[in-house]
Amino acid sequence: MFARLIQISKYYQQPGTSNQNLVLDQVSLSILENETIAIVGPSGSGKSTLLNLLGTLDRPSSGKIILDGRDAGEMNDDQLADIRTTFIGHVFQMHYLLPQLTLLENVLLPVMARKEKPDREAIRKRALQLIERVGLSGQVHQFPYSMSVGECQRAAVVRALMNQPRILLADEPTGSLDSENAGLLGNLLVELNREMQIALVVVTHSNDIARLMKTRYRLVSGKLHTAENL
Repeated sequence: MFARLIQISKYYQQPGTSNQNLVLDQVSLSILENETIAIVGPSGSGKSTLLNLLGTLDRPSSGKIILDGRDAGEMNDDQLADIRTTFIGHVFQMHYLLPQLTLLENVLLPVMARKEKPDREAIRKRALQLIERVGLSGQVHQFPYSMSVGECQRAAVVRALMNQPRILLADEPTGSLDSENAGLLGNLLVELNREMQIALVVVTHSNDIARLMKTRYRLVSGKLHTAENL
């Protein structure tokens, strides 16, 4: 296992009170290299919270998060930022492409955020290869407003892969898409998992998308359960 959640609990303080809302309750999850995992559950069940904790965008109230053999709880802000940049790729429900940048400029942004000075020619070549792989080679110099939602979401996948992460976290990646484009994106994510040997964890409301993943869990009332039959 190269990524693990160990007895993770997460509480949020209710505004104006001393009460705490328990979102995740003693959740444990192990992720193998190159594995595909789906997490389903009703709205408000804590799916996005779980993914944010795994992606170090939030800290647990208790428990441990182990990434590549390192305890995230013992990392400082700079170390966490580094592991988010190099070890983890994020795809969200909304693509969050910057409207003033072209597709190519948007997908290059994560590389520019790295500490080491990038080889500009090498990263441009990688970006163009990935853009072609997801079927957007004709859109390289287009701005997000001139692209479809499905195209923007595929561009967001390319952006998440630019730093060659070892795990890709996708939070409702098809939630803003129609059924046809949702299916295309779901299949694309699984294909990229195989081709790039990258672990894939998808939070989704869609049983169709979940069934594309080898391992499936259901999150209910803060507890994680196996969900073989969806």
